Amino acid sequence: MNSIVLAQAAQQSAGAEGFNMLITFGLIIIIFYFIVIRPQRKQQKELKERQDSLKPGDKVITNGGIYGIVREVKDDTVKLEIAANTVIKVVKTCIVQGVGKDGATEGK
Repeated sequence: MNSIVLAQAAQQSAGAEGFNMLITFGLIIIIFYFIVIRPQRKQQKELKERQDSLKPGDKVITNGGIYGIVREVKDDTVKLEIAANTVIKVVKTCIVQGVGKDGATEGK
């Protein structure tokens, strides 16, 4: 009789441990979401909005580190003036941040 009671207690204990482990794993996933995934999505959304709102005259920096002034905006490309009479054409997604009037970078 004692062995049956001990076996039942062991089974209940194992079930509780499994449930606790499942809850702990779920909490880790939730914390990971709020610390890593959510801020990254927000940053990507802000970058996309910044790229879509480009207009001629904006000062920007490309992901290659080239400073330029937007001269023309098309659907997915931008023409940047990087020096006097020097204009290059880049893909809009290469623009990673804007430059304010005081020379400080905006965004990021």
